Amino acid sequence: MVISARNPVHSVLFLIVVFVNAAALFILAGAEYLGLLLLVVYVGAVAVLFLFVVMMLDIDFAALRSGILRYAPVGALIGVVLLAELIIVVGGTVISPEIAANTAMPMPPLSEKSSVQALGDVIYTHYAYFFQVAGLILLVAMIGAIVLTLKHRTDVKRQNIGQQVARTPETAHEVVKVKPGQGL
Repeated sequence: MVISARNPVHSVLFLIVVFVNAAALFILAGAEYLGLLLLVVYVGAVAVLFLFVVMMLDIDFAALRSGILRYAPVGALIGVVLLAELIIVVGGTVISPEIAANTAMPMPPLSEKSSVQALGDVIYTHYAYFFQVAGLILLVAMIGAIVLTLKHRTDVKRQNIGQQVARTPETAHEVVKVKPGQGL
């Protein structure tokens, strides 16, 4: 429903439902920390940010739908590549089940380390660069959302700080003689 919903606000709301379901799956699997982290970070911050950005954008749906056939071949190619990757992953685990056992990092027993410590060790040692890249991608997305929603309207007065600082007492005020009966 995130992809097929026509209204972008509904898509973001369905995305929140997906995050809540994923958090519930983590909690059921025994990874309470990851489940709560998913709720706090993704539902509490990212999805709400997406919702506000989508609501602030003035999207012209007619213009979006007019050029859809032009990008259909590229979208179909990307879909075929993703389908091939999924078939390779699922087919590899069906043909050789020991592949999945060899690729997973073993978790130490809970008596040695807690799940939070083990997760921190993995994230900040083996995947430190990926963690930094994910933060950079979020930063770029936030700046992009700000740039997309920033509109300079000509009918709105804007503050010119340089002009305000350069004022002199002579230009700061103006004395106007109002004739009787013509004022407010």
